Amino acid sequence: MSRRPIPRAGLAWLLAGQALVLLPLWFELPPWLLLLWLLCTGWRVQMYRSRLRPPSRGLRGLITVLAAVAVYVSGGGGFGLEIMAALLVAAFVLKLLELDGPRDAWVLILLGLFCQVVAFLFDASLPWALYSLLPLAALVAAMIGLQGGEGARQAPRLACSLLLQAVPLALLLFLCFPRMAPLWSLPLNDHQGRTGLDDNASPADIAQLAQSPELVFRASFEGAMPPRTLLYWRAFTLERFDGRRWLQGLSRTSQAQPWPEQGPVVSYRIIQEPNDRPWLFALDTGRTVLAAVSQRLDYRLQRNRPVDQTFGYDVKSWPQVVRDPSLSEPMRRQSLQLPAQGDPRSRAWAAELARQYPEPPALVAALLARFHDQDYHYTLRPDTLGQNSIDEFLFDTRRGFCGHYAGAMTFVLRAAGIPARMVVGYQGGELNPGGNYLSVRQYDAHAWVEYWQAGQGWQAVDPTFAVAPQRVEQGLAEALAQDEPFLQSNALRFRNLAWLNTLRLGWDNLNYGWERWVLGYQQAEQGALLWRWFRGWAPWVLPVGGGLILLGLALAVLQPWRQRPDPLLVSFARFERLLAPHGLLRLPGEGPRDYATRASAALPAARWAIQAFMNAWLAQRYAGQPATPQALAMALKTLRRELKHT
Repeated sequence: MSRRPIPRAGLAWLLAGQALVLLPLWFELPPWLLLLWLLCTGWRVQMYRSRLRPPSRGLRGLITVLAAVAVYVSGGGGFGLEIMAALLVAAFVLKLLELDGPRDAWVLILLGLFCQVVAFLFDASLPWALYSLLPLAALVAAMIGLQGGEGARQAPRLACSLLLQAVPLALLLFLCFPRMAPLWSLPLNDHQGRTGLDDNASPADIAQLAQSPELVFRASFEGAMPPRTLLYWRAFTLERFDGRRWLQGLSRTSQAQPWPEQGPVVSYRIIQEPNDRPWLFALDTGRTVLAAVSQRLDYRLQRNRPVDQTFGYDVKSWPQVVRDPSLSEPMRRQSLQLPAQGDPRSRAWAAELARQYPEPPALVAALLARFHDQDYHYTLRPDTLGQNSIDEFLFDTRRGFCGHYAGAMTFVLRAAGIPARMVVGYQGGELNPGGNYLSVRQYDAHAWVEYWQAGQGWQAVDPTFAVAPQRVEQGLAEALAQDEPFLQSNALRFRNLAWLNTLRLGWDNLNYGWERWVLGYQQAEQGALLWRWFRGWAPWVLPVGGGLILLGLALAVLQPWRQRPDPLLVSFARFERLLAPHGLLRLPGEGPRDYATRASAALPAARWAIQAFMNAWLAQRYAGQPATPQALAMALKTLRRELKHT
């Protein structure tokens, strides 16, 4: 089989399928693999045209070693999943140089199918899933083309027909086959740079995020959606200030103590996009049942590894929970920390406020009133601040983004002796009416403040609301509409065109459905679905299931559908095997009597035994005599004995 030439149609579809499989991978793998593929493809085509000889085994070995070394060097000397994927693609490409027949072509097709699955490591989106049907159809057409004949001309049509016929079985397996973690859920090690919140922040960092329309997560609620003014999506808190930037503190590593559930609950599901960060997004105060997620001391939800693939999780939030009614001494010191020097005007003003307003709520109200009543502006284009950034913002420029207001308020509260911290996350989101879910994007990034009050715990306050309430109530675009352009270089600027906006929201709804119902269909979802389908049959599952298992085992052992072999043909096959060692193989088209006559002439010492078996066999096969396997067995035994003495 390996020496039979590959049909032209099979080779053509094989090369086309390989090109389609590799096309999306060129954006993720080392670029030199493209040159290797062009070289191997050109060589294979010239070999088919008899213009080049196949490379020698030594040359193939050398190219393979060089490709492996190049993959290792391109990956920086590591052995992550990206390196393994590159090695697989290199093998898929180099296999072209040793196509010796249909058997090697089948191996290449199987490699192509596996490479197509590996591509989901890098992109599991709906567009890629739709595109993957093209290389799959091409590879199936290559399978048909390898058979040759008239069917090769109809390979594309037959391939599409086979794929359509496989759809019901694929759906059944998808719904009912035990769910395991898919290949594309394995972690990638390259930690490619992504836009998003960082571990520390300056006010300008959040302003830069406001220029990006990249999707962060989607959220769908069970029941009524909370008002937009309550949609504060917590990521983490910043608790240390070095004079220029806010940094994370003890809360990053310490876990929160168990807290009692209080008040109404909000239930929702988050589909989070990859950001290579461990924190998850949730409303205050959230819990999830995922074992790999813990709650830190600042009440953030944090995963045990970064979110490097699309990740879905269910959350329940209790907005009225009292968080930390008493504060530990390490947390108090951290929440009051300030640099030893710097921003003297802000410190003096904080001391004056502390004398006028001894109670934290009154002091907070005074700060908010200043932001609201005086000439402060909400802008993405603030003036550059110097060494004493808090002083210059509060008393000089008075222009800033949410990070400026949250950072300044936290500084003043701490200087006044009130524990405070900055919370970073997102606020609001765009409602998609078709799917009834929120899409939260990078331009929804936001910062607000939490201050601590004895007996009341941490209280959230948003100074941005005092300056630009439309930012919280309507969104960033409306808050900046009169003063600054917003996302002028992005398709979202066409949101005022109704038909374009409808198309955009419809496509986003399709992607959301794909992520939630396909990529998010894992063990818990499958168990819940099957329970809803079969819960009425629960008392019958054990007896019916056990009976079906026993029936299946009995059928597998007895195999009643299997055709029993003809005992006369079995005896004749044994007769042939006895004569084969003596060089007597039955020729094509040679009848039993002629075969026995030729064997008798070649083995005169066993002539009578050969004729005795053949006469008995012919009588039972063609003369209508009753079959007597015992008589044929005795004749074969006599023949075996005679042949030993030949």
